[in-house]
Parts: sequence; structure tokens; C-alpha cells
Amino acid sequence: MSPAAAPLEPDPMTLLPPERPVQLLDDEGALHEVDGFPLDLKDSDFRDLYRYMVLARRVDSEAINLQRQGQLGVYASLLGQEAAQVGGAYALAEQDWVFPSYREMGAALVRGVDPGSVLHLFRGTWLSNHDPIATRFGLLSIPIGTQALHATGYAMAAKFDGKDLVVMSYFGDGATSEGDPHEAMNFAAVYDAPVVFFVQNNQYAISVPLSKQTKAPTIAHKAVGYGMPGFRADGNDVLATYAVSRRAIDRARAGQGPSLIEAVTYRMEAHTTADDPTRYRTASELAEWKVRDPIARFETFLEREGLLDDAFRAEIDEEARGYATRMRAEVYDAPHGDPLELFEHVYVEPPERFDEQRALLRAELERRE
Repeated sequence: MSPAAAPLEPDPMTLLPPERPVQLLDDEGALHEVDGFPLDLKDSDFRDLYRYMVLARRVDSEAINLQRQGQLGVYASLLGQEAAQVGGAYALAEQDWVFPSYREMGAALVRGVDPGSVLHLFRGTWLSNHDPIATRFGLLSIPIGTQALHATGYAMAAKFDGKDLVVMSYFGDGATSEGDPHEAMNFAAVYDAPVVFFVQNNQYAISVPLSKQTKAPTIAHKAVGYGMPGFRADGNDVLATYAVSRRAIDRARAGQGPSLIEAVTYRMEAHTTADDPTRYRTASELAEWKVRDPIARFETFLEREGLLDDAFRAEIDEEARGYATRMRAEVYDAPHGDPLELFEHVYVEPPERFDEQRALLRAELERRE
């Protein structure tokens, strides 16, 4: 019997990302078809994408207001990144999972997470008050890049169990300078895990520009080293991010393994409310990106298609007011929990040093009473 033929290795040339990011809506809001990235959206889907983006921006603004009023310790804005988050999350099926970083309020809305519940993390009252199992949306992750490992592990387990689901992990360009996402991508590729790594390249890791983070031509090129395809999308074009995400998701669901998506976008607000972006970027750079506002671009498209009218705008305004009311009711003057909860849900069988640490904290709290 002749030996079995060795499996064909992937052609590196088929894994390389395109020279330019995929763009379906140009800066003037005109739609152009791109081979390999078809749209399967109805008019109702176009309206939903707009609704989620506008609601995300309104919720974001309300969260910043709450922080300025002392109700949140800090908050990480998504202003300018609405299209990247909403387009990616909208391409997922109901049974799919999202493992977010700390900026994915737009993706949270798409997955049905109430924004007020998420804000407990930024107030410090609890990790979150939403149900990750019901929404299939993990807890926000403050450590940079760790959620990529969580996503890969979940995707690997789902494959072993024969589950029909895909996992999407959101992280920023700064996380690609950390080790965890690279370890996650390597494991995912080796095991053909059904996971999509969605990088929101908003140009800065806090104050460090992309040019000082990598010598690679693009972030998407990093995928080649792991034997997975890298895709690039105009992250300010919600239709492009949807179409590129849908292709990567369909590929993963068909058992063809993981992909890396680089959504090229821009963070128009500060890194967090504790940051001063004027120290590292210019007003002219910000102005250049403002004219590429993702919501304004999509509005132009919807108006041309006759899908945006005053009644729909009023409906979104009313929904946004409802979100704002619930957010304030959820977190305003919310009592802080017992600091000893820090030790709950960590170990099934706590080691001896764990009990010692809990006793030290209890004694410190008693001295402060």
C-alpha cells in the first residue's frame, strides 16, 4: 500500500490581504460592488445597521456624561468605531459568541445586551450585570488581548463538541503588540478553530501610533504567519465590515478555520476619559477622519435609497432616550459591593495562601470602619 499523500500546505499567496481595504460605500455614500464580498441584506437590515450605530453613539455619549458626573470611574469611548463594531457583530448568527475587549458597546447592543448592565464594570460595582450565556456576549476584558485566548479556547471546545457556532474576538491594534493574541491565533490555526479575530485598527494604542507598533505592511499581514487568511476592511464602512465579517464567519462555519480581519478605522474620542489625546495627535488629523464619519456616510446611502425619514429618526431618538433613562437608573449612586467578593468564584478548592489573603483584606476593612 502506498503511503498516504501528505496534506497540501496552504498557498501563502492566497492568504495575503488585499492591497487596499475592502470598501463597498465610498466616502460620499455611493455603493460599489466588490468581487468576493456580496451583500445579502434587505432594506430592514440596512435600517437596523443604522439604528444600532446611532444608538451606540448615543449610549456612548451618555456614558461619558455619567463619568463626568462622577458616576463612573472611567469609560472607553467607541466614537468613530460604530461601523466596525456593528458590522462585525451583525454578521454573526444567533448561536455565535462574542468575546469583547473594553470598548465594544456597539457590538453589545447588537447582541441584545443592555448598556446599563455593562457600565457596572466602569463604576466598579461588579464585572457586569448581563448574562453572558443568554446573550452569548462575554464580559468586557480590561487586560489587553486576553479575550483572544478565551475566544480560541471556546471555539476549540465547540469544535470538539460538534457545535455549530463561530466565535468572534474583538481587540485593538495595540493588542497585537501583546503575546496573548498571537498565541491564540497560532492555536486557532493549528486546530482549525471556528474563530474570527477582529482587529479594530483605530491607529493608536493609547498614545502609541501604529507605525511604532509594527513593521508589517498591515496588521492583516500577520495572519500569514499562522496559516490563516488576513482580510482588510474599511472600518468606517458598515457594509464593508459586514461583508468581510460574513465571509470570514462563513469560512469558519464551514470548517475552514480561523481568519484575521483588520478594520481600518479611527478613534475620534480619547482612549478613555482619563486620556488627553491632544498630547499625541493633531487637530488636522482628527478633522481629516471626521469627514469620514461612519454614520454620516451611511445616512447618505440610506437617503439615496429612500430608507431614512423623519419618522424613523424619531423612533431611534425615542429608543435612545429609553436607553439613557435605564442607564442612569442602573448606575446612578449604585452601591458598591463587598470588597471580599473579590475572592468569590476563583477557586473550587482555595489554596492556603488564598484564605490568608482574604483574612488580611478583612482585617484592613475592619480597621477602616
